[in-house]
Amino acid sequence: MSTSRRAFLKQTPVLLGLLQGLPVLGSGQKKKKVMILRSSWQTVNIGDIAHTPGVLTLLEKHLPDVEVRLWPSDVGNGVEEMILRRFPKLIILKTEEQKAAAIQEADFFLHGSGPSFTGRKEVERWTQASNKPYGIYGITYPGVYGFPEDRGKFNPADIELLSKAQFAYFRDSVSLQFAKNHGVKCPEMAFCPDGAFAVDVKDDKSAVAFLKEHNLKDGKFMCVIPQFRFSPWWEIPAKKLAMNEAKNAHNMKMKEQDNAPIREAIIAVIRQTGLKILIVPENETQVHIGKEMLYDPLPEDVKKKVVWRDHYWLTDEAVSTYARSAGLFGLEMHSPIMCIGLGVPAIVCRFEEQTSKGFMWKDIGLGDWLFDMDTPKDVARIVSAVLDMAKNPKAAKEKAAKALKFVRKRQDETMAFLKEKLV
Repeated sequence: MSTSRRAFLKQTPVLLGLLQGLPVLGSGQKKKKVMILRSSWQTVNIGDIAHTPGVLTLLEKHLPDVEVRLWPSDVGNGVEEMILRRFPKLIILKTEEQKAAAIQEADFFLHGSGPSFTGRKEVERWTQASNKPYGIYGITYPGVYGFPEDRGKFNPADIELLSKAQFAYFRDSVSLQFAKNHGVKCPEMAFCPDGAFAVDVKDDKSAVAFLKEHNLKDGKFMCVIPQFRFSPWWEIPAKKLAMNEAKNAHNMKMKEQDNAPIREAIIAVIRQTGLKILIVPENETQVHIGKEMLYDPLPEDVKKKVVWRDHYWLTDEAVSTYARSAGLFGLEMHSPIMCIGLGVPAIVCRFEEQTSKGFMWKDIGLGDWLFDMDTPKDVARIVSAVLDMAKNPKAAKEKAAKALKFVRKRQDETMAFLKEKLV
């Protein structure tokens, strides 16, 4: 027997052992598809957190056999643990090596729902690495939070990137029209609801404990959210931002005009219904705003039935809390989105500074629950709309359910289109 033959026979058991550990693909079995999801924009806002588990829920439902790898901006502060409790098989790309490998191995790149074309650099990197397909799922565009002179600004390179996508879905009709007006010619362009409508992460234990501590019973309280024109991110040490003097001055100028109608609605609900009020934050800066602008100025008889949440929370506890509420109103967008996703009524009060995202309320059939804080006629109707929601819960829930039905239909349609591109 030759030396080479003896060596081969000696190694055969080892080789067979290694081969037995590998998956065997049958003649009709296809290789598992891999998708990169670019999402998870920041953790100091439960709405920005919600985009990711929302889209992951849709992918899990419609593309259960696809391996998803999340490319995040930030999953710190307990967000990674929250997401993995719900999606234990999810792969989160953390290192540069993991991201580079994913670009080579993935079949599709999905830019998740978000405030703007937030992940454009990563989309550009994907296109430079290969000709593999990509899509944009539920963004506001251009989504510039700013003064009037800034709102129409965008990167000219965006037009080509959006046009070459397999689809470019926008979460409000104003963004869709803006993209069309500025030359985006993607073959599939349409309205697609924000991914946060599908979020289903929960923390019932924490929510129930908090509500019990403050004597808030299921269905017997409404949630309220305050806000300034610009979120004062400079107040959060981790962001390491200098105060924006112009934005801060604008906040101080407008804060009473904007929050006073919300405060009036709180007073009306307490005095005219049997409901209580829970003041909550959507982003970390709104904890103190809620105390300053809503809770502290309340009359004493009203304050006794109002609870101010004195610390920030994560999306799962918020969802579990909203699910037990009678409804929500205030000056934010994504808590209302999460409420409608639960079938809970929600009113949105918007500013122009917040971009065009608020118009998605009209797009899903809730125009009567959308109020512009710079339109006196709108502001004058806020209290009556909140009272109507509080006093007629059956009709309010039916209205929320109708909007949710439309949202789910569009989610099903857009996910079906994505599935076609992965076949």
